[in-house]
Amino acid sequence: MPALIIDFDGVLIESEYEGNRHLAELLTALGHPTTTDEALTHFTGLSGGDFIAAVEGTVGARLPAEFHARRAAEDERALRDGVPAVAGAIAFLRSLPPAWPKAVASSSTVHWVRTHLDNLGLADVFGDHIYSGREHVDRGKPAPDLYLYVAAQLGVVIAGCTIIEDSAVGATGALASGARVIGLVAGSHCLPGHEERLRSLGVRDIAHSFDDVSRLLNLG
Repeated sequence: MPALIIDFDGVLIESEYEGNRHLAELLTALGHPTTTDEALTHFTGLSGGDFIAAVEGTVGARLPAEFHARRAAEDERALRDGVPAVAGAIAFLRSLPPAWPKAVASSSTVHWVRTHLDNLGLADVFGDHIYSGREHVDRGKPAPDLYLYVAAQLGVVIAGCTIIEDSAVGATGALASGARVIGLVAGSHCLPGHEERLRSLGVRDIAHSFDDVSRLLNLG
């Protein structure tokens, strides 16, 4: 029986595009002109201190308190109003055999993931198996630690798991874990060349839709 470990932002919800669009607008307003495509290219898949370091390194300056306050306000708005699902994600999750071990492995907080699953009517899909690189391991993505931790919590060996990831950061850690990796290129944040970037990391299975994911998993 296969075990499925699924990233969240950019895989199940369109938060990578929405978040980077807001980030580009905010940086531009603060005097650092940035396009959405530039934000997507440089910051997709990053979180916490790695995200802040990448933004500050790109703009060449410390971020002011206003930046953090406005980002926090946007996160609260997104939690309240919801973020659209990636096309096909809901139907795919509902199609999975109930007996399959499955979990979310996200760089976001458990609260973020649970709230958005609730908003989408998917609170029951993963049960308690929602894990955060910020909260459950010392080293988040691109280290493999989160995936190894999740496999242990599911009671399976990592080599028997399939991980669905969209970002280069996530795919790097997923490949290092020893699991099978499916690179999903379905979200609005996936710019031209995204597939090639994932392949260059060593991802062999690429899905352009959740129908492709279902075929790769041999779901009827």
